[in-house]
Amino acid sequence: MKLTIIGTGYVGLVTGTCFAEAGHHVICVDKDAGKIKLLQAGGMPIYEPGLKELVDVNVAAGRLSFSNSTQEGVEKSDVIFIAVPTPAQMDGSVDLSFIEAVSREIAGAMTSYKIVVDKSTVPVKTGDKVAETIKRYCKAKVEFDVVSNPEFLREGFAVGDFMRPDRVVVGVRSQRPVAAMKEIYAPYNAPIIVTDINSAELIKHAANSFLALKISYINAISVICEASGANVQEVANGMGMDTRIGRKFLDASLGFGGSCFPKDLSAFIQISDQLGYNFGLLKEVQRINAEQMERFVKKIIETLWVLKNKTIGVLGLAFKQNTDDVRMSPAIDLCLRLQKEGAVLRVHDPRAMEKAKSVLKEVVFVDDMNEVAEGCDALVIATEWPEFKRLDLERVRKALTHPILFDGRNLFDVEEMERLGFIYKSIGR
Repeated sequence: MKLTIIGTGYVGLVTGTCFAEAGHHVICVDKDAGKIKLLQAGGMPIYEPGLKELVDVNVAAGRLSFSNSTQEGVEKSDVIFIAVPTPAQMDGSVDLSFIEAVSREIAGAMTSYKIVVDKSTVPVKTGDKVAETIKRYCKAKVEFDVVSNPEFLREGFAVGDFMRPDRVVVGVRSQRPVAAMKEIYAPYNAPIIVTDINSAELIKHAANSFLALKISYINAISVICEASGANVQEVANGMGMDTRIGRKFLDASLGFGGSCFPKDLSAFIQISDQLGYNFGLLKEVQRINAEQMERFVKKIIETLWVLKNKTIGVLGLAFKQNTDDVRMSPAIDLCLRLQKEGAVLRVHDPRAMEKAKSVLKEVVFVDDMNEVAEGCDALVIATEWPEFKRLDLERVRKALTHPILFDGRNLFDVEEMERLGFIYKSIGR
């Protein structure tokens, strides 16, 4: 099929590329002329494992192209996917101005029947507003359908998630676009849930909020484990073997971050308030997440006492492994808190250092993870990159002024670290 994806961020670029890989002809559109020029030249604006290779293959095959013209995208495609940002606002609600602007542009370019698919994460009832906007601004007065098709992609694993989805959710107001949506997703051999638009929009917020709840739950359990001498990893393993619960998202840590969970959680709370329901459970999830970082910083201060003029090494800047995304990253938050206490930082991340330079000032960026500890009073692991498990621990211990390691991701075994001579502080163990 002929598809257009408007927006070339993490969701849009992965979506367009994977659709092309499945055999569809795809135009990825973005107003950022610099980004489109970079993509046309074979560059990549983001890091996502496996993505560049797929982009190169499908561009060469003629199935994938890039443009900064919405007009071109609408004219040449049967189905237009909206994958533009929905950034958080101060009150926790989301800014829908990009959705509204794109809806108007699509409407102005339409001269025949089109299916307009909302891929961005939006509040319930946004589909109705998109339909109203297109109807209002479509001068040709042609027929169209609006569809909600939320994404369930994990940064760092997005290509695999898209190519092998657990399910595909399609929210519609009529049956007319259903056949086309099923055809688009047929190559992925996944269950397709066809429902109303409001339910489809709620599924995304409900799913992400539940996953955030699981993370906060195990982080709360980690506090109990530390107080009682238990091991949160053993508790999580025992819980996770119950098929009703599952082991995923039960890893104690600094807390969740990134551009999805915090934003979607706040948005769902706001949506619920607007609909007349006080979703207190989700507010508690937020509180636990914030307290987890406070507790970790307190652990560092209690161990090192005064942080002013102490040098601390930090491994990890991205909000999670396998991405260069530092938006709302717990690791960045930790760095800023340590700097506020007067600490001098030496930092490393396998992929995110370039983007971190825009938010972290007066820190030393180190290219080799094993050199971060040089002259440091302590080392902190802030992101769960698998590379960090391969640290040369003997070299690190000798490089540190004091062999103190704070593990915010529980990457190492407690007994082994103590055997190696470390003062080792982890979470819930």
